[in-house]
Amino acid sequence: MRLKTFTATTMTEAMQMVRKALGEEAIIVATKEEAGGKAVRVTAAVEPAFEIGPRGLSEKEEWLQYDREQESGAVVEKITEAMLRHGVPDEIIDQVVSCATVMGLEEPGIALIAAVEHLFTFKPLPIAALKKPIMMVGPPGSGKTLAVAKLAARGAMNGLNIGVISTDTVRAGGVEQLEAFTRLLQIKLQKAANPGELKALTDQMIEEHDQVIVDTSGLNPFQPEDVKVLARLIVTVQGRPILALPGGIDADESGEMARVFSTIGVTEVLPTRIDIARRLGGILAAAHHGSLSLSDYSNTAMVAQGLAPLNPKTLSRLLMPSAFRDTRTRRILKPAANSGKRT
Repeated sequence: MRLKTFTATTMTEAMQMVRKALGEEAIIVATKEEAGGKAVRVTAAVEPAFEIGPRGLSEKEEWLQYDREQESGAVVEKITEAMLRHGVPDEIIDQVVSCATVMGLEEPGIALIAAVEHLFTFKPLPIAALKKPIMMVGPPGSGKTLAVAKLAARGAMNGLNIGVISTDTVRAGGVEQLEAFTRLLQIKLQKAANPGELKALTDQMIEEHDQVIVDTSGLNPFQPEDVKVLARLIVTVQGRPILALPGGIDADESGEMARVFSTIGVTEVLPTRIDIARRLGGILAAAHHGSLSLSDYSNTAMVAQGLAPLNPKTLSRLLMPSAFRDTRTRRILKPAANSGKRT
């Protein structure tokens, strides 16, 4: 696939230029207004078989020479291919590609990092005392309980006094699964069956512990009654609700789920099961459509190895690992090893 950029005063004129140069088979990759809305820039792509200009095949090589525009196009092409491979929605691809194009960076990995840093927010979970309970929420089977266990293990290994509460008292085995982890950490698991009990426990435990972590029941975000129950818990406790969401699920589903959770106060998403996912478009869709910050991520079933903080470089490496095997990219990125500061 090759890319070419066209600039015109109107979108109609730009589309005419695309069709004239690339034919009807061209695909629009990105659009952007320029000069304060007085011009429009369109990046289009076409498969090699269709790269034929008005003068026939002889023109093909003329506009495909690697001048500065084509160097930028090569970067955009690699980023676009990576986004498509991960099933990223078209709207988000357009924003990422447009951002990378405007920055004009020559290395695909660095361009992706810059675009991701500009478009998404990152808020790693703290390894320090916190005067607000962390609440892990999400749909059934999303990895909430394992994420809670990992948070508790990480805090304990860093010398913190950790308190853990479970509200998953109805599901068979819900409490027992988490209790198996907390027992190994010598942490007494507390249980709360309703908002009143949870409020009383968190008020008491927040004074006695450095961190308090709450594991909630899995809920169907498309069932209003389930959502109302969780909303009452969040409002009652005034905690820090974090959406646990597995990688590899459909992007549209993830985006819709994130929108629902964001309406009840969730502001962060913690990607789980990244080690068994090969499509991360759903995570980007959740962050985008729910306006959620990306916190840590879970990429192993081992509790002791815990979680890792997400930052623009880490996320870009997950999305396009081939770009970071390049020696030049690694050398340029080496001084920037302090990104992803925890708050």
